[in-house]
Order: sequence, then C-alpha cells, then structure tokens
Amino acid sequence: MTARRLIEARGLELSFGQTPALRGADFWAAPGEIVAVTGPSGSGKTTLLHCLAGILVPATGEVSFDGVRVDTLNEEKRSTLRRERFGFVFQFGQLVPELTAEENVALPLLLGGVRRKAALERARPWFARLGLDGLERRRSGELSGGQAQRVALARGMVTRPQVVFADEPTGSLDSLTGEQVLDLLVGAAREEGTTVILVTHEPRVAAYADREVIVRDGRATELERITA
Repeated sequence: MTARRLIEARGLELSFGQTPALRGADFWAAPGEIVAVTGPSGSGKTTLLHCLAGILVPATGEVSFDGVRVDTLNEEKRSTLRRERFGFVFQFGQLVPELTAEENVALPLLLGGVRRKAALERARPWFARLGLDGLERRRSGELSGGQAQRVALARGMVTRPQVVFADEPTGSLDSLTGEQVLDLLVGAAREEGTTVILVTHEPRVAAYADREVIVRDGRATELERITA
C-alpha cells in the first residue's frame, strides 16, 4: 500500500541568475516520517527545502502540502502556513539575542497572536523535556552551542507543527553534542508524530532518518529505506 504523501514536490526547477539550483527535482514525505536530504555543497538540497517550506517559489513544478498547492499561494498565505503548520531548525540556531531562552521558544506562538503569558506557559515544559532546566531566563550569549541548538529545537517544535524543516541542525556542533541534539529531535518528532525533513551532508546524521534522498546537480534520487 502506498503511503499517504503529506508533502510532495514534482518537477521543481529554479535558477539563481544563470546558475541552475534545481533541475526537475521530485520529493515526498509521509506523515510522521523522517527523511534525510543529502548531497554535496551546492547540490540544491537547501533550495529544495526552501521550496518545500514555501520560502522560495519554483520557476517550474509544483509543491503540495496536505492537498494544498503551496507554490500558488501568495506570500501572506505562505507565511501563515510556515508560522502555523511548519517548524524550522537551522544550522546556527538563529536565536534572537535580545530575548531570553524561553522568549525565543515562545516566539512562534507570539507571532501567531498567542498572549505572552500563555505562550511562555506553553514554552516552559520544553526546557525539562530537552534537558534545559534552569536556563529559561538566559540569553543566547549565555548558552553553549548545544544548549542554544536545543532552544532552537524547542522553538521549532513548540507550535506542534506537522512538518519540521531542519537544515544542517548539527553542522556547528561537535560530534557528541550533535548526536545529543539529533536524539532529542528524532525523539520529540516520534512522540509528536511530526514529519521531519533533515538536510545534511553527513552520513551519520542521515542514519537517523527513515529514508534518504540524495540531491546532485539539482536532481533528487531516493535511496532504499534505511533500516535499523
């Protein structure tokens, strides 16, 4: 039986100036699935992620999420989709330095119109869940790299998104800290039933996924399903 496709891309093409980034790329992910998108630097994997998330609009091809065409939505509707149904974890965390850790986690809720008190109450349980007890009031400059990335992970999960887009989430961390963050990301996603699209160039990171898609020269090739 074919798995239901929560998010899917077909025939994506996109260039930056005269440089092609995607050349007919296809992709799909099922609900609750963790898919690693791998490939060398400059292969188009981050561009593919940005098209899937509605950050970029492909020149050709289509992107669908939960039965809705993402690429035909206007910027306001794509922004709402990203805020309400998607979560993001980036390589360097990208925490807001002026905010405390708990305010950073609550930020997607605040941007979505949740009142400050309620947003912080929803953010705080993530600190115990991710081993960050006692760090709620610290700012990003007072956190280690691993702590900051766990705060970023909490921020990506706090809205209970259907899809989390993780772009090289361990790229700035040492191996041990990176494995801890991946364990937490995968564990939280499994518990919440969240689909994760994980961009990486590291085989050890891709090994955490259910399935691997390799992007080379703007085209995507699916590998056999990864088994434990």
